Amino acid sequence: MARSTIHFTLAIVALFLISSAVAEYITLTEENFEKEVGQDRDALVEFYAPWCGHCKKLAPEFERLGNAFKKATSVLIGKVDCDEHKDVCTKYEVQGYPSIKFFPKGSLEPKDYDGERTAEKFVEYVNSQAGTLVKIGAISSNVVTLTQDTFNEIVMDNTKHVLVEFWAPWCGHCQDLAPIYESLGDAFKNEADVVIANINIDKYKKQIEMYNVQNIPRVMMFSKDNKDGENYLGKRNLEDLVNFVNEKCGTNRDGEGQLNSNAGIIEILDILVKEFKSAGDDDKQEVYAKIEEEAANLNGSLARYGKIYIKAAHSYMVKGADYAKNEIQRIERLLSKSVSSVKADEFTLKKNILSVFA
Repeated sequence: MARSTIHFTLAIVALFLISSAVAEYITLTEENFEKEVGQDRDALVEFYAPWCGHCKKLAPEFERLGNAFKKATSVLIGKVDCDEHKDVCTKYEVQGYPSIKFFPKGSLEPKDYDGERTAEKFVEYVNSQAGTLVKIGAISSNVVTLTQDTFNEIVMDNTKHVLVEFWAPWCGHCQDLAPIYESLGDAFKNEADVVIANINIDKYKKQIEMYNVQNIPRVMMFSKDNKDGENYLGKRNLEDLVNFVNEKCGTNRDGEGQLNSNAGIIEILDILVKEFKSAGDDDKQEVYAKIEEEAANLNGSLARYGKIYIKAAHSYMVKGADYAKNEIQRIERLLSKSVSSVKADEFTLKKNILSVFA
């Protein structure tokens, strides 16, 4: 075998091993089931169908389970898509979805799991069967759960834009929306004046009458200047929901929560920057004073952006016209590294504003 081919093969194997190590669970198929299950580790396997509502509801709990056992080499957490791999599901007498079965180490004779379908109970069960001592992490969510007592306090706060989903546990469409809505909460977690929230109308029925909730899930925006609420009528996908929040709240996020190229840009200051760049050395100070004056009139997050404009203009005068280009390159190097989402926001805002000076 040629050396280049060997290197390529080893690279593929390494990539596979890395991918497997960080996965929440292993995807089991007809080809790999008996290579993975019944070997030298215990296994808890979910047999599911992609269209099954109960399976969709279970998905986040099972991912939490997989995440908990990610470093436990003695236990395998796996899933089988019974639409794709019917023979496997038939072999293990899967009658309904989702079916959870425990396979002891070295055995292909499973035990049916019939306990509660929560990550905590799954972990407790696997620990009891496999002799492990794994602990489950707390659920982390950027969606605020409202109650009858907190609804008015949070939703009617005039300093906040609040998006509210009215939902119920038995609602299939609500279950479909749940992971998307969680991603929406994650996308806007760094926006101090934007709240992504939901309320269970089975528990808190007063809100059904208040807002004439007839069909669920129902999503409403309660912006700072409209606390009567506005219905969201778009598609229930992440991109459209993000665009709706951006439009109503004046934010500039994408589905990953990253700021886009419009973030931090202020039209009146952009106009002044163009004037500043074209002004002669003797006139630059005068235009700089105008930028300071306009920035002083800004409030909230806009005031923060204004300060970046002022600092960039000052550095431009002190360090020369290449300052903005060099600083953008430095920021891009920083963004290419692993940084917190807060730092990424800070760098992106500065980069966007500097691009006006470049």
